[in-house]
Amino acid sequence: MQPLIRALALSWGRAGAYPAMKKREKLLNKIKHLWRKAGLPSYLHKFGPKKYKSYFLAFCLFVVEKYTHSLRRAQQLLFELNLPVPHWTTIQKFAKRMSQKLWNLLHSLTIKQVYPAVGAIDSTSFSRTNASLHYLRRIDSLKKVKVPVKLSILIDTRRKKILSAKVRSKHSHDVNDVPFLLKSTIFLPRKIVADKAYDSEKVHELCYDKGILSIIPTRKNARRGFFRNKMKKKFNLRIYHRREMVENVFSRLKQNFGNYIRCRTARLQRAEVFARIILYNMSCCVNRLFLQRLLIAKVYKIRLNQ
Repeated sequence: MQPLIRALALSWGRAGAYPAMKKREKLLNKIKHLWRKAGLPSYLHKFGPKKYKSYFLAFCLFVVEKYTHSLRRAQQLLFELNLPVPHWTTIQKFAKRMSQKLWNLLHSLTIKQVYPAVGAIDSTSFSRTNASLHYLRRIDSLKKVKVPVKLSILIDTRRKKILSAKVRSKHSHDVNDVPFLLKSTIFLPRKIVADKAYDSEKVHELCYDKGILSIIPTRKNARRGFFRNKMKKKFNLRIYHRREMVENVFSRLKQNFGNYIRCRTARLQRAEVFARIILYNMSCCVNRLFLQRLLIAKVYKIRLNQ
């Protein structure tokens, strides 16, 4: 990587040009390009009113997650920006029409076509309400209200991009989501790291059948299993520590978009979470390009000082 950066810096130095960042693309143009790349129709509802195109309604949904965190506030923001203003119930009905297959298609287009070396699997939860501490004390309950929404993801530990995701409205064991995560991703990693909750003979067997090396520490009293014992011989502690990257992804998701879910139905909860995941993947691409430019510019300045 470093010789390549030096070569690029030297070539720019000979040409006398200084590397500059491209202009930032508007979110509306990004969503429009993503929608066309997926080959989706202009209107999802065949017999509905042809007033707002589908990509614009998807843009409104992403605006809700990125900026306003409220359908009514998003409606007011679009009015202030002199953009077409659909009613907030129109955005809500559009989110209900988005199926799991459609979300997976849009999500897959935000992933670069590179087979990752190491992937990490983990799960987290989002609370269904954002109740204040004062309210919880008033009802004599300091615990979270209602069952949280569970999110399981598979990430590329090098680029920190989410490769596949599974959203559940009810509690389920972590092991149950592994087959779906490996099936729904286009680019399978060569190695997978996970914590002890994923130590199951079925998980090790599934990874072995797909040609993936599972690096998962065994539970305290788990000694049986042909595929588990096979994994023990190739367990690498240094690679296992790459699992920390998935915790970093969860932290960024919750810092940028909040740690709670506002929607009540399962379809709207899935739409809310997948909108956050797609926005996160697109921001990862921008941040990576920006950091590469900064690194190349730094090498370029060092060469000029010499």
